[in-house]
Parts: sequence; C-alpha cells; structure tokens
Amino acid sequence: MPITVRTYGDSGPPVFVIHGGPGAQGSVAPVARALADAFTVFEPLQRRAGDEPLTVAGHIADLHEVIHLHAPGSRPALVGASWGAMLAMAYAAQHPDTAGPIVLIGTGTYEAKARSRLLENLAERMTPAFRQQLEQAARDHSDPDDALRAQGRLFSTIYNVDPLEPDDQSVPLDARGHEQTDADWSRLRDEGVYPAAFTAITSPVLMLHGAYDPHPGGLIRDSLLPFVPQLEYHEWPNAGHDLWLERHIRDDFFMVLRAWLLGHRTTRSPSS
Repeated sequence: MPITVRTYGDSGPPVFVIHGGPGAQGSVAPVARALADAFTVFEPLQRRAGDEPLTVAGHIADLHEVIHLHAPGSRPALVGASWGAMLAMAYAAQHPDTAGPIVLIGTGTYEAKARSRLLENLAERMTPAFRQQLEQAARDHSDPDDALRAQGRLFSTIYNVDPLEPDDQSVPLDARGHEQTDADWSRLRDEGVYPAAFTAITSPVLMLHGAYDPHPGGLIRDSLLPFVPQLEYHEWPNAGHDLWLERHIRDDFFMVLRAWLLGHRTTRSPSS
C-alpha cells in the first residue's frame, strides 16, 4: 500500500518535498505550501516503523512508488531537507532517469570527516544545562515519540539562529523509525556505498545551507563534488539548519529556492 502523500497546488511542474528526521513526518509542510503557487507539490509522509526494520532501500522503493502514482511519466523535482536531502540523493542515484532537479536543504553528512565535524560542533554547543534539559525531556515523556519531539525543540535552539515556531505538529514523530533508518544510513555510509553511488546522478543539484548549521556545509559540499560535479552551493551566513524557519532569511530562502526550481523546469521521463 502506498504511503500517505499530502498535495498542495494543482498546476505547474511536479515537486516532491521530502521531510527529514528521519521520522519527522510533516516537518516540511511549510516548504510545500510555499511552493504551491508555482508547482504541484507532493509531501510524502515516510513509512513509520512496523514489524520489519526500516531501511534506506525501503524508503527509496516507497518514494519511487508514490512518484509513479502521483506524477507518472515525469521527472519531478526533489526538494529534501536534512535526512530528506540524503534520501533524495540516494533515490536519484538508483533512479537517475526518473529524478529531476534536486535541492538539498540543510543536508546531513555523507562521509566520516564531515560527520566528525558535526559531532564536534554539537559538543561545543551542548552546555551542561542543555544536556540536563535533554535528560529531563526524556524523563518527562514516557512515549518515545513525544520525547523525540520535546528533544527536537531543544535541539532547534542550537541548530538554528532565530527560528520561528514550527506551525505543523499534527503528525506524530517516529522515534523507532528514526533509529532504524539512521542506523541503516550509517551502515551504508561506513561501507562506502554513499557518496560513491552518486556518480550515477545526472540531475542538476543545488545545496542550500546555513553557516550556523552544525552540519558543516563546506565540508559536505567538498565531499560531494567529486561525485556530483554539477552541484551548486548557496549559503546564508546568519542562518542554521531549518532555513524555512529562520526568521531573518526565510523570505530570501524561498525566493532562491523558487527561482532555481523555475529555472530548471522538469521534463518528461525518457521512458514515457
């Protein structure tokens, strides 16, 4: 059975907006709504944890199914945030003839050096008081999904500069799905599957990043360029991870995102 997909707008080229987390269903709804004036936007809510562990391959298969269901014969744009950016790249590597233009918003890491820098950046920002708040959030919420949401609010304060409050919290987070998917991605990264597989990607790729994001934008860009030489990079100096929530640059972020997508309008799939 296909996963749930929310739709915004009814005209213009198709765009799939892919949430992060993993397990943060609904987190990119503001991005989907902002693009609905010029595009037909689909927001897949990724599969939640069930009887079988979630895998990167499973998420790729789900995304492939919903693309063919909702945008058959097209090469839709893929706009991924954080983990969603990583999933977009993994999807495009496996289905290069289906993936259209790709936008990576606050992407995660793809190799050991950038991953180590991320952990160093977080360690510098996590004061003893912050760590106590994280532990208290876990004690206050017996449900793992509720605990993940509470801890996510705390992490937003060290991932971002001046974020607005998220306006869509209608979908519960998925703590088990987060752990399972993250573990499988880490395995594939450590085995060298990614980023090596990205040499198959033929789509134009844009990386949008905030300089304050603990994910080191420059290092991540440099780790991708040998495999994705067509990668473009745009960084905001006064912004962090969730660019669509950053109060001082969000309007410019949406302008850059929309203009780039309009400049790379999707085409029909070669197989259609």
